[in-house]
Amino acid sequence: MKSHYQILVIGGGSGGIMTAANLLAKDKTLDIAIIEPAEWHYYQPAWTLVGAGTYDYEKTRKSMASVMPKQVDWIKDYATGFMPDSNTVSTKESGNMTYDYLVVSPGLVMDTTLIEGLTESLGKDVVCSNYTNPKHTWEVLKNFKGGNAVFTQPTTPIKCGGAPQKIAYLAADYFKKNGLKHKSNIVFATPGSVIFGVKEIRESLMQVISKYGIHFKPFYAPIKIDSENQIVTFRGVGTGENKCVINEDNELREIMSGESIIEMPFDMLHLAPPQTAPKFVKNSVLVNEAGWLDVDKHTLQHNKYPNIFGLGDVAALPTAKTGAAIRKQVPVVSDNILNLIAYSKKGDKSYNGYSSCPLVTGYGKMILAEFDYDSNFIPDPKLKQMLVFNSEKEHWRLWMLKKYGLPYLYWNKMMKGKEV
Repeated sequence: MKSHYQILVIGGGSGGIMTAANLLAKDKTLDIAIIEPAEWHYYQPAWTLVGAGTYDYEKTRKSMASVMPKQVDWIKDYATGFMPDSNTVSTKESGNMTYDYLVVSPGLVMDTTLIEGLTESLGKDVVCSNYTNPKHTWEVLKNFKGGNAVFTQPTTPIKCGGAPQKIAYLAADYFKKNGLKHKSNIVFATPGSVIFGVKEIRESLMQVISKYGIHFKPFYAPIKIDSENQIVTFRGVGTGENKCVINEDNELREIMSGESIIEMPFDMLHLAPPQTAPKFVKNSVLVNEAGWLDVDKHTLQHNKYPNIFGLGDVAALPTAKTGAAIRKQVPVVSDNILNLIAYSKKGDKSYNGYSSCPLVTGYGKMILAEFDYDSNFIPDPKLKQMLVFNSEKEHWRLWMLKKYGLPYLYWNKMMKGKEV
């Protein structure tokens, strides 16, 4: 087995596969290897729909062998550490690998230890997550008979920041369609201050929340889950006027202790688990103080090691961690590496923080949030070809894009390295 490659890629997810395929599409002579231990590659954006019973889970996965670019050497192993001063990556079973250029894109991992009781309760009974087992979410949703349906997210960054609220909207629509609306209290609790950071999208989502009668609870950070007694505990993270206040009617049966601890009973609990960079990245010299890969937010080049690039969920970029973001990051990484190889200088492409969040707001309805580092709303002009002129509003055509168009583009274009 070879131990040196011109370009070494860590991660066979969206970022790693797309970068390798895009590089090879531009120069077939490149010597590239991908380190990836997994047998399966998943299209995770569809897991929201799986959790609502409107997408087949089996259609979200393909074998890793089938998506791996043919000209790439697949090192089916775990990366375990970095020695960037000697251009070396260590692996679990294949020894050390050296490189001229390194692309780090292993994604992120769920760390259930960061919320007390989550490890023991996740995926059991009525505690569910589309992030880990969307089929279980659908079982919980189908069997819900009324009471408090609580949807929440952690204080850490998470992939697809809109996903915890998407399933709340789908659940609200499902309850309405199945005569459970008046038996249910739907809660969306977030540590954040607003439902969404982009003004145009936020205004539309607050209308959706009002329409469904969802209890919106900002400044609620989940800290403990008691699955036996079906109680989730939050810490109020607001200050001053933003401190948590329990409504007088208290139909949610919340109990407040001290100034900031709130206990809320649940009959269904969906949450995004806390998420971090993989341990071998987090414990390396490549991360910033927050534990994410330390790259320049425009060039995606490492801030200390110029022959290392990073993209995707592991990167310390101040934008949403989505597949759509990766779609815009790949050409920048590819251009920079090719120019460094050919001319010993970076390319001219720059990443502006573009990300996109397809916010499903019910069965057959969706809002499409597209934005940059400055939270500017930047809808794709090509949406007009779909006769979608206001993508910040709910539209059935956007639902069709989510359910049919985007999976097709992912498997047939993006995974082939095509810039779409």
